[in-house]
Amino acid sequence: MPFTAPVETYSGRIVEVKIGVEPNVVTLGGENTFPFYGFEGDVPNKPVIAMEVYDNNPVDWVDAVKAPFADVLGDPAAWAVKCVKDYGAEMICLQLASTDPNGDNKSGDEAADTVKKVLDAVAVPLMVYGTDNAEKDSEVLPKVAAAAEGRNIALGPATEDNYKTVAAAAMGFNHNVVALSPCDVNLAKQLNILLTQLGLPHERVIIDPSTGALGYGLDYTYTIIERLKLAALQQGDEMTKMPIVANLGVEVWKTKEAKTGDTAEWGDQLTRAVSWEIMTAVSLATAGANLLVMRHPQAVAGVKKALGAFFK
Repeated sequence: MPFTAPVETYSGRIVEVKIGVEPNVVTLGGENTFPFYGFEGDVPNKPVIAMEVYDNNPVDWVDAVKAPFADVLGDPAAWAVKCVKDYGAEMICLQLASTDPNGDNKSGDEAADTVKKVLDAVAVPLMVYGTDNAEKDSEVLPKVAAAAEGRNIALGPATEDNYKTVAAAAMGFNHNVVALSPCDVNLAKQLNILLTQLGLPHERVIIDPSTGALGYGLDYTYTIIERLKLAALQQGDEMTKMPIVANLGVEVWKTKEAKTGDTAEWGDQLTRAVSWEIMTAVSLATAGANLLVMRHPQAVAGVKKALGAFFK
């Protein structure tokens, strides 16, 4: 007797969020089934990988991850160009680390100037991420939104403490919002409710449920993403049907497994760290993340190869 695989259908569908402008647009979401379950439904868009670019020189990075960017560290526009031209980045995530009030504390005007330079340097879609300091991001992100007018970027993070300011800036200049909440389904839903009540369309919201690296909270993130997808697809929950981003590069490269040098017990640091990032990214894509923010070019290439087995 031939085997017939059990197939389920679902009433819900993840909305599509488009970032960028033609002809350089990435589309997140759109699926009406679980990750890689193309035999059960429609998965029109593969997970997108965004490569990190920092607006300062990350002197605390280990040599293994600084080496691919050694000639551009401290120049975010040149860094973005290198990611696109040398490493095939389909999207850039500009991390505004220099605006951290506990660090360089650069102003919103300085951040906006940096965003303009990056947008002038590359045509691929852009995500701009603040420091998760609600007060400072409330100052910085509206100026970033104005500077990026016409480019349809993803802007974040919007949190419970600053969502009104970030959402207003995004709606005023036609951008998308990345909604960051602690690792909890109900908190993610509540923030989405608040954003949509302001008039922000579902198609302009990306969920950031907080990300843990392999061995450092990955299991929690995985479960939260799964539950968000279950609620959206099986229960038709309007407040969980937005695409999901996993901001994983920053989390992977602060683990001891990535930062510790070569050892007899653990072997080569670069191989270990890149593998750590690949395993984290593939795991979160399997859970349902639609956008993966990554750091090392070798890890990006590895994940692209893995995704290529499913998306031709």
